[in-house]
Amino acid sequence: MPGLEVRPLTLSRWDDVATVFGRRGDDPAWDWCRRFLQPPPEQTDLALERRDNRAAFHSEVANAPVPPGLVAYLEDQPVGWTRVGPRDGFAGVCGNRALARLLDPDPAAWWVTCFAVAPPARGAGVGTSLLRAAVEFAFAHGATSVEGHPVDVEGLKTGRASPSSIFTGTVEMFVAAGFTEIGRTHPSRPVMRLAVKRRFGGSE
Repeated sequence: MPGLEVRPLTLSRWDDVATVFGRRGDDPAWDWCRRFLQPPPEQTDLALERRDNRAAFHSEVANAPVPPGLVAYLEDQPVGWTRVGPRDGFAGVCGNRALARLLDPDPAAWWVTCFAVAPPARGAGVGTSLLRAAVEFAFAHGATSVEGHPVDVEGLKTGRASPSSIFTGTVEMFVAAGFTEIGRTHPSRPVMRLAVKRRFGGSE
């Protein structure tokens, strides 16, 4: 996307990611893209659900040895965010029984959990650019593959989805970035994967 730059989220860019989140950036109870760090809801203690997610995310960014995600800038203005990291670090992914039936154990597999795009930049390809950058970031840090669990909008009964319902991305984004489907947990929820050999021109 012309004019778009994607940079790792460091503490110096904290205000930028809060800007991307908009009014939600003032709400400590919002999940701050930390949902998949916790076990599935049926396994989660209520005390964890009520924690200050804003402060927890700030602490995570301040102390993470590897940035937990990427921020997109259009003409130096923050317009998007995605979280990407080792799959084993996301208890909400590893503890999901439907996903477990499709995923092979692999400590070097990375996962893209969420996307946020500021309203003025939606529909311009920011999400796809973030996903491609997340792939490069993951492989640069030793990932063997990158996976995600986007929404197949055409598989929805209405054929339409609100921005809040596609925070894990859309299947169109993942296909555009070179991912292939490995199975579905639901008619509208494919699991997508891009292996390092496929990304660099080899066979899987």
